[in-house]
Amino acid sequence: MNYGEIKKYDIANGEGVRVTLFVSGCTHHCKNCFQPQTWDFAYGKPFDDAAWQELFAALSPAYIDGLTLLGGEPFEPENQRALLPFLKEVRARFPQKNIWCYTGYTLESDLLSESRARCECTAEMLSLLDVLVDGEFVEERKDISLPFRGSSNQRLLDVKKTLATGEAIWWRLESESIKI
Repeated sequence: MNYGEIKKYDIANGEGVRVTLFVSGCTHHCKNCFQPQTWDFAYGKPFDDAAWQELFAALSPAYIDGLTLLGGEPFEPENQRALLPFLKEVRARFPQKNIWCYTGYTLESDLLSESRARCECTAEMLSLLDVLVDGEFVEERKDISLPFRGSSNQRLLDVKKTLATGEAIWWRLESESIKI
């Protein structure tokens, strides 16, 4: 797997101050995607040990709330296979940090059911996430007033509660001070 960028102080892609990994490779090709260069699986740099170490160092400070994965598409099967061992290590090293993931896939129809996205890693990768922002970006439903998502069809899902109940449970901000 390749990645396009690592942001060490991101406040736009999840609650709090986050470290963000933009993976390469995406087959959705959403109209007016904000990262079309990441559609190419060969874009960027290899996701190797040096990248892991850079991310671990960036996640270390106490003021960092967690890790966010975006892309590209983290749930492309080849990306899942590269991300799963990394996410296990993040959980082991930083159990107090939360993990967010943005995907163009929809949880019920693509990640929990047979689809081109589902592979041998999907269930375990989902179990390591706290918040999943699912659904493709849809230009016609773009809404810049929505927190942490680009279009109104996208959902902010509390992964642990959703998997436990079998129903899509929306994630809520700690403060509930903004409309989701």
